[in-house]
Amino acid sequence: MGKSQYVVVMLACLWLPSTLCQTSSPQHEQLKFRLAGYPRKHNEGRVEVFYSGEWGTICDDDFTLSNAHVLCRHLGFVEALSWSHSAKYGAGTGEIWLDNVMCSGSETSIDKCLSRGWGNSDCTHEEDAGVICKDERLPGFLDSNIIEVINRMEKVRLRPLSAAHAARMPVTEGVVEVKYKEGWSQICNVGWTARNSRVVCGMMGFPSERIQAKKPNSHRSVYRIHSVACSGNEAHLSACTMEFSTNTSSACPGGGPVVVSCVPGPQFSNGRGRKSKLNHSKVRLKGGAKAGEGRVEVLKGSEWGTVCDDLWNLQSASVVCRELGFGTAKEALTGARMGQGMGPIHMNEVQCVGDEKSLLKCPHKSITAENCKHMEDASVKCNIPYMGFEKTIRLTGGRTQLEGRVELLAPNASSLEQWGLICGDGWTSREAMVACRQLGLGHASSGLSETWYWDSSNVTEMVMSGVKCRGDEMTLSDCQHHHVVSCKRAGAQFSAGVICSDSASDLVLNAPLVEKSVYIEDRPLHLLYCAAEENCLSKSAVRANWPYGHRRLLRFSSEIHNVGRADFRPRLGRHSWVWHECHRHYHSMDIFTHYDLLDLNGTKVADGHKASFCLEDTDCHEGISKRYECANFGEQGITVGCWDTYRHDIDCQWIDITDVKPGNYILQVVLNPNFEVAESDFTNNAMRCNCKYDGNRIWLHKCHIAINNNLI
Repeated sequence: MGKSQYVVVMLACLWLPSTLCQTSSPQHEQLKFRLAGYPRKHNEGRVEVFYSGEWGTICDDDFTLSNAHVLCRHLGFVEALSWSHSAKYGAGTGEIWLDNVMCSGSETSIDKCLSRGWGNSDCTHEEDAGVICKDERLPGFLDSNIIEVINRMEKVRLRPLSAAHAARMPVTEGVVEVKYKEGWSQICNVGWTARNSRVVCGMMGFPSERIQAKKPNSHRSVYRIHSVACSGNEAHLSACTMEFSTNTSSACPGGGPVVVSCVPGPQFSNGRGRKSKLNHSKVRLKGGAKAGEGRVEVLKGSEWGTVCDDLWNLQSASVVCRELGFGTAKEALTGARMGQGMGPIHMNEVQCVGDEKSLLKCPHKSITAENCKHMEDASVKCNIPYMGFEKTIRLTGGRTQLEGRVELLAPNASSLEQWGLICGDGWTSREAMVACRQLGLGHASSGLSETWYWDSSNVTEMVMSGVKCRGDEMTLSDCQHHHVVSCKRAGAQFSAGVICSDSASDLVLNAPLVEKSVYIEDRPLHLLYCAAEENCLSKSAVRANWPYGHRRLLRFSSEIHNVGRADFRPRLGRHSWVWHECHRHYHSMDIFTHYDLLDLNGTKVADGHKASFCLEDTDCHEGISKRYECANFGEQGITVGCWDTYRHDIDCQWIDITDVKPGNYILQVVLNPNFEVAESDFTNNAMRCNCKYDGNRIWLHKCHIAINNNLI
């Protein structure tokens, strides 16, 4: 509006079943919005409005998706997916501020929509309206409840200086342009500083700026912004002070358009050189589907721990992002939005200025168990450079855009690019994880090695085979694969497919419990018939003098936590589970864990395995209800925030070490070893302990989760 005062304009009322007027908030009134109710996710809930010093609700009469779009933008989301009526998220309290709201969907504020007027309603709270917003934040979003709609920058980009610059990914240098309704405009470079460039580079996904930038080629400039002044620590250019021009032809006397040059992080340097990692960083992100997002974890001493979300903001989150080679933070997430961590919580009330080189350098408090719980773990979504990875991969034949046969754009024998298939041999959920990441579709739900039921494309040639991924790669071409395509099974029906999802489970073993519960038992053979039937003894047991004698067993308890954002469920339905008469239970997975005893060179000297006797919720964190129970052929799984405990005293919860000589060893436990069920993170599925065996007793120490086969 250009003035600080609101002008209340009374329009002619429309005569409908209810008298509707275009409403406006009173002078100096600043509306606030929030989502409330239970149960709900962070992007859905009952809409509550703070007006005239009091929170209230909105009635669902005449409510539409257009209303929801306006409200979701108020809440910081790009748009609405749907809305709800009849107090789906519970009845609110206090005033019902708005009724018979009718928006077109383009309004910048709900008070620009038609309604009966503020506080004029004939509804009860059983008619409270709710919204479900798309889980994508508006750029320049400043507050969890308040959106500044005046002079908000819709989009900022770097226009490459030439066609040659545009062809190289990522684009690190260009003219800064800001999107307005009438098109793109430039920023006047008079008074422009390196601090301003640092903010722009951060938005583009780069951790820092170059001092010198090239001059742009001749290009007609339309100037809308000048006199920009940033501190350098802002997460978005809209947070800097600046002036706006209406006379675009003379807005930059003696100057030209702003050009910035940015320094990419090591994982994005030189186009294809993306495999460079920040291996020695004491900060990492876990649980995110995309590069540059996840739960924040820091290394103190020899132990990784999480960060509590008290006072967590964009400045602190941006320090994390830049430390890891990304740009500034798009979002500073609270409430364990990327899943709950395990182990210690190292930091609380982190208050970074924004120019710190590491999160550990920021002022913070060390905490005790009373201060924070893992349900308050902080996480981030960082700005990352646009690389165009999604242009070389697509899905075909699926029922939705989240599933289908994977096709890659690759050079053919004539060096021309064409779409082709991936051989399904050895394709697992770990490879599917990378495919879904490259597609920008989140996590993998399933990796399929046969896709005969998705045969809707005329693409038949295999262009990649032997794919083997770690799971953290950005593209399938970053994974190991054959240089020459070799596929055991011919035909498009044996090509790889995926089903993607916005969430995934994540299993982690409670390592300290293994260390505390370990012991040796000499168990009589006559008690081991069922275990022998299920191959839980070493091969030499076949030659034993049954039922006389015994086997020496290394026993321990396993407590397996699901710290992801989706329940861990067996890949096969109940109709495919195998009944074992001897133990009288169903196995929902053939191999759920591997137990190995290794010598110090990594050679296996004894092993065991654990079929999923019963996947169920043994216990859960406070406030989370158990969902899975094996009794009476019940559904099997592990709920988010719960854990399944295999006690040391049940069959096959051991390694048969009858033939092992005294010495020093490594005990290794690997969850979901065949990647049969998709998870958000496979790098934390293994645990290792140093092990000393004197022939009669055993000691474990330094039990830790192993990351990529390296002790942490």
